[in-house]
This record gives sequence, C-alpha cells and structure tokens, in this order.
Amino acid sequence: MPEHSEARGETVRKTEPGDQAMDFRLRHVARIRQFPSPEEGLRAVAKKAPEAEALAASWIEKTRPFLTEIIALRRRIATITVILFAAMLFVHVMLGANGMVIYKQKRSEFQSLQKQITQEQKENEIYMQQIQALKTDQKAIEKEAREQLRYVRPGEYVYVPPAPANPPPSNHSAKK
Repeated sequence: MPEHSEARGETVRKTEPGDQAMDFRLRHVARIRQFPSPEEGLRAVAKKAPEAEALAASWIEKTRPFLTEIIALRRRIATITVILFAAMLFVHVMLGANGMVIYKQKRSEFQSLQKQITQEQKENEIYMQQIQALKTDQKAIEKEAREQLRYVRPGEYVYVPPAPANPPPSNHSAKK
C-alpha cells in the first residue's frame, strides 16, 4: 500500500515488522552539463578569431625559412632518397634471404649434387650389369667364385704370397 508524498514527489511504502524496505531515492546527482547553444558557440569563435589568426601568422613566420629551404633543396632531397632506396634494394638483392650470394651457393650445391647423382647412377648401372651377368653368364659366376670365395677346380693349385715381414710405414712423410 504505497503512499504518495506530495512534498517531494516520492512514493513511500509502509513495511510490516520483519520486512525490509528498499530505498530507491537518488542522493547525490551530478549536475548535467548543458552545451551552449550554436549562437553562443559562434560568438565565442568570433571573439577568439583574432587571437587564432595571430597565432597562425606567428607559426607561419617561424617556419617560413625552414620550408623555403626545403623547397629549394627538394631535388637534392629526392635524389638522395632515390639513391638510398636503390642502395637498400641492392643490398637486399645481393645479401637478402634469397639474394645473389645465397643463389650462387645454392647453384654450386645443386651442381655438386647433380654430379653426385650422375656418379651414383653410373655406379648403379655397373652393379646392374654385374647382377645380370651373375644371373646368366657362367664365366662371371666362376670368376666371382674364384676371387671372392677362393674356389678352385680339381687339380688346380692356388699360389698365395706370404705377408711381408716388415710392413712399410703408413705415413708418406720423408725421413731425415
């Protein structure tokens, strides 16, 4: 059963014993800022215009010699900029991640790998010929049996030279 207080425009509810009342009244309301009307803003701008013009004029006078010098040197500045850009591009092309130095290293590595592949292919071809000969040629089989397994035919003798008593030195340095 809410009651209405005429003096403040608030609604107050009576509570019974054991009930808790909640207070929804705003205590500290910040002042809401009101923006000036457009006319007041124009008046403020018009009032400050001479000061702004004087400030702009002083900045122009302070920067005029510097800007005049830059305009006079613009070709030199542009030339220097282009030269620096070209130098950076040259360094990047020569020494970059995929630069000329790396390219030459990769190319020489590629050529050495190509030589190695060719050599391995020739070696494979020789082995394939030996395998084919061992499968079909009786003379090749006999040759391998004599050399690798030391087989002999009946009635043949094998000469094995004795091992040298003093082996020659392994290093090839000259003796004094």
